Amino acid sequence: MRAKRRRKKRTTSQAKQKDIKETPREPITRKRLWLFRIVALTVVPALFFLLLEMSLRIVGYGYPPETIIKCKLQGEDACCDNIKFGWRFFPRNIARVFEPFVFSANKPDETYRIFVLGASAAAGTPEGAFCFGRILQVMLQQQYPEANFEVITAAMPAINSHVVLEIAKDCARHQGDLFVVYLGNNEVVGPYGAGTVFTPLSSNLSLIRFGISLKATRLGQLTMNLLESAGAGDAPEVWGGLEMFLEKQVRADDVSLEVVYQHFQRNLQDIRSLACENGKKIIFCTVPSNLKDNPPFASLGRLNLTDTEKENFDNLYQRGLTYETDGNYTEAVEQYLAAAEIDGRYADLQFRLGRCYWAAGEYEKARDRYILARELDTLRFRADTRINEIIRDTAGNKITDGVYLVDAVKLFERNSPHKTAGEELFYEHVHMNFKGNYLLADTIFRQVEQILPERIKHYKTDEPRPSKGRGERPLSTETECARYLAYTDWDQGKIAYKVLNDYIKHAPFTNQLYHNQRVRQMEQNLMAFKDNLSPEVLNEVQAQYRRAIQQRPSDWWLYWKYGELLEELGNYNDAAEQYRLSIHFVPHYYRAYARLGFLSGKLGNLDAAINWNIKALQINPVYDDAHFNLGLAYHLQGRLDKSAEHYSKAIRLRPNYAKAYNNLAIVLYQQGKVDKAIQTYRDGLIFVPDDFSLHYNLGIALKEQGRRDEAIKELQAALQIDPNSIEIRKTLQAMLKKQ
Repeated sequence: MRAKRRRKKRTTSQAKQKDIKETPREPITRKRLWLFRIVALTVVPALFFLLLEMSLRIVGYGYPPETIIKCKLQGEDACCDNIKFGWRFFPRNIARVFEPFVFSANKPDETYRIFVLGASAAAGTPEGAFCFGRILQVMLQQQYPEANFEVITAAMPAINSHVVLEIAKDCARHQGDLFVVYLGNNEVVGPYGAGTVFTPLSSNLSLIRFGISLKATRLGQLTMNLLESAGAGDAPEVWGGLEMFLEKQVRADDVSLEVVYQHFQRNLQDIRSLACENGKKIIFCTVPSNLKDNPPFASLGRLNLTDTEKENFDNLYQRGLTYETDGNYTEAVEQYLAAAEIDGRYADLQFRLGRCYWAAGEYEKARDRYILARELDTLRFRADTRINEIIRDTAGNKITDGVYLVDAVKLFERNSPHKTAGEELFYEHVHMNFKGNYLLADTIFRQVEQILPERIKHYKTDEPRPSKGRGERPLSTETECARYLAYTDWDQGKIAYKVLNDYIKHAPFTNQLYHNQRVRQMEQNLMAFKDNLSPEVLNEVQAQYRRAIQQRPSDWWLYWKYGELLEELGNYNDAAEQYRLSIHFVPHYYRAYARLGFLSGKLGNLDAAINWNIKALQINPVYDDAHFNLGLAYHLQGRLDKSAEHYSKAIRLRPNYAKAYNNLAIVLYQQGKVDKAIQTYRDGLIFVPDDFSLHYNLGIALKEQGRRDEAIKELQAALQIDPNSIEIRKTLQAMLKKQ
């Protein structure tokens, strides 16, 4: 019986197998085959990359790409600027950063939040404490003291509309009420511009945006890091300011400019749409520039000039220059106009014509020539006429959609001599002085006041009453705003020194017409500032800071700047206290931690110096000054290996860091690594050939090695750079006597 069952089972199984064998297989259709191929080529790689992206995030690789990140402020949830945001657009060691800002994660009902977007001019360069956004906040708060205004300046040097669009996207997620956009100077030289030294121009805007989005992923960051490690790309190793762009001149008729204009217009339109879609208001500002007192940075002649035309042009130009130098402006204009008939696209020629017309009192003609000189400038650091036309077109007549225009170009014309903006409102080419920032803030305020909601205009109590209006409370004057922000005589001198020594005395400013005359005038002004800073004046400056802090006790900028003043006066303990107070309001301000570390070292507390600088690097790991400070502290402790490590990191981050080369060479010398020390001095001189201390110390090291001829050569180089140095002169004379 069991045997029959087994045979029956086997028979059934065999029958099934026979049926399967006899059943014909269904052929794969062409449609299903292509579907399989598409899945294999798209879905499978997408899943692989998604898995890789998730894995990188899980292990903590990469950095947050957003403009704004979460933080804690005095135990409460807050939002602050992301130190690493700029890494998406620049190499890490030269990436630009925001001036610190912090705001509450949960916006109170009575708060009106404004985001200011733009580049260095919007950020307030050369001193962010006096940007127009901060002046605007003072005006609003003084006019409506019952309300709370947050003016957050999310602006960064060297960026353009490609970057600002990403910033706007992030800011739109944080309960903003209004955007103020002041943007346009860097469209050609910023990332993806026609004259950039960073990410190159592409005519395909979608491709640019895809690349920007890719860098926001951990996988994209890994790819970029691998490319940078392999030495791919030709981005600069050192932040060199405007000088970096000397080899990236762009003519006014270059076809690539049209691509730049198209991208700018599309980016502005998308920023506008972003605001409108989220129910926010937006103010676009046109962008004025220094026409009268900032000659072109570079000029290029017409491409198709013959040799004869070049010779005739040069002769006419030189004759015009001779007449201009002699003060014969009528004859100079005649010669320059004749030269312009041959080559009217030479920017310097147009500027000289403008200067001669101005001197002759023909101001309208002068203004036209100054504008033309800016348009023809082949180092395009100033927003041109087309840029401002695009801004006006983007704002258009869209007030009903919440889009407004502040025509700052026309505003500055009305407030400049003969409608031609110059040094009255600017420090140099585009960065506004305090008067210029106040003028812009005042005009933006008048526009903001018209669009403020009633919840802000009226103070909400059991018995609502109108806030003090324009008739009862006059608008804050420039002097009052300066007082609230502690814009003191000391600050004016400090800014004048920075503008002269960090900008004007460096290329491409050194290539400008009338440069020597400009430097002499600025040096005279700087000397006047210094002469004015008597002990009595400095005491009053300190009192001004204390009064400003009493009026605005939560303004971290006041503590930071007061700390700088006290540090300069040698009051290190009180300066450190001010830096600590600034950290209380901006706990992620890495520069404040580094200053505390530096001052701790000055006061002899090396352990504290190390701890403070380590905190700075935890926030910003590529801050070269913190590495240098650590190297110095370890050096003073005798921990030479650790010292050399951090000096070396400082040099890698800033290859022109002269002090780091000097100190590293001293450490190596103390370790008995004399040859490496000498090589370190030489490496430093590759990047900073005009540093007298590197030449001098190298000379001393060579002398002790018995390499007298080489030593004398270095000492002579040091003396040539610093001819007033008694120490160098004595050392050199002693060596020459022994020969």
